[in-house]
Amino acid sequence: MKIKDLEYFQQLIKDQNFSKVAQHFGVSQPTITMAIQRLERDFDTTFFVRDHVHRELRVTTTGRQFANHVDLILNELRVAHLEIARANSTKIRFGLPPIIGNYYFPPLTPRLMRHQLMPALETYEHGSKELLKMLQDGKLDMALLGSLTPLKEARLKAQELARFPFQVVVGTDHPLAKQATVDFAALKDEQFIIPDTEFFHDQAFKQMCRRAHFRPHILYRTADIHVIKAMVSENLGITFLTSLAIEPGDGVKQVQVNGPDLPIFHLSVTMRETEELTPRKQELWDLLTRHTTS
Repeated sequence: MKIKDLEYFQQLIKDQNFSKVAQHFGVSQPTITMAIQRLERDFDTTFFVRDHVHRELRVTTTGRQFANHVDLILNELRVAHLEIARANSTKIRFGLPPIIGNYYFPPLTPRLMRHQLMPALETYEHGSKELLKMLQDGKLDMALLGSLTPLKEARLKAQELARFPFQVVVGTDHPLAKQATVDFAALKDEQFIIPDTEFFHDQAFKQMCRRAHFRPHILYRTADIHVIKAMVSENLGITFLTSLAIEPGDGVKQVQVNGPDLPIFHLSVTMRETEELTPRKQELWDLLTRHTTS
């Protein structure tokens, strides 16, 4: 089986047109046709059927099944090339989401400095969803990630470091600031200032709104948590944040939400199972996993 045949197959799944695939790779259409025929012979099945009535190419059930495996195979090969190319690198490509980078990671830096690991870090800052994909695609070596459930992804090794509750956050002069707890349904008339959709906060917030059966009034969205807290402290609205993001001096009050099965912010350190750690990467993993607060 040729790797190029798999690449042709993957592109044909996307384009469902032999001419387009041939043009994409700069080869003749018979080259693509023969590659698909080789694969079909290998697996004794038909992956594509021409629908002459509608003049289109239809993917069979076995074709869709094979496509799932081809995507994994080609991605693993790309990751293998990246891992091997960086095997002797002294740098560590490290993912840090904004909230974790601003509020969880700083207390760890003195320890990392003492072990001379900070200069080795090439830090990439994105939301946890984007960093997870970068890790799976081999673009990162390791990452601290947030999730709403314990992180369990195929071909990834994850260790949970801490858990933080989500809470309603209001200004100190807001009427809710006098309460220790609140029913989320009681917030249906409030103005919300919330993080952008790249944050897991958005997913947790939507989950709470669905349970409370109301459509929230969203005043403003931003990726800057400092802006959110500043606006809340001025009583321009309220927000729904993990307790990790709240610090003394923010001028806000945290109010616990009543009810069972409330969302939890899980913080984990994650790497690919296939990666052979260099001594420096192993040292970083050991230092991070030793600093566990859960």
